Amino acid sequence: MIPKNNFSSFQPAKLPDLEYDYGELEPVICHEIMQLHHSKHHNTYVTNFNKAVEEFLDAQSKGDTTKIAQLQGAIKFNGGGHINHSIFWTNLAPIKKGGGVLPGNDSKLTQQVLRDFGSYENLISELTKKTVGV
Repeated sequence: MIPKNNFSSFQPAKLPDLEYDYGELEPVICHEIMQLHHSKHHNTYVTNFNKAVEEFLDAQSKGDTTKIAQLQGAIKFNGGGHINHSIFWTNLAPIKKGGGVLPGNDSKLTQQVLRDFGSYENLISELTKKTVGV
């Protein structure tokens, strides 16, 4: 017998609403990229996670241990993608809601950036150089 797990009272994951409109992060992130990233990319993680959990529950009810083992990677990957993106959206903010402003000189982040790069401009330049081909 396969023991029950935390999915026994499973409620499907949902794509979170954003606290801002897609276009509010322009010119840093354009409306089209935000809409694609949220409504398509993130939503794919949600859809695939829910599908994998439903298949897992079905396999569990049938005692299909092979299928249960096969689904664990999809559950972890898509569940993790959903959680990471849900956190990501909360780390963004339009200028009118406090975004787009660098932390003060006494913040821990600024102190580390100054220590490692000398300035935010140097940090941005280094990141741009290293990610241009990505």
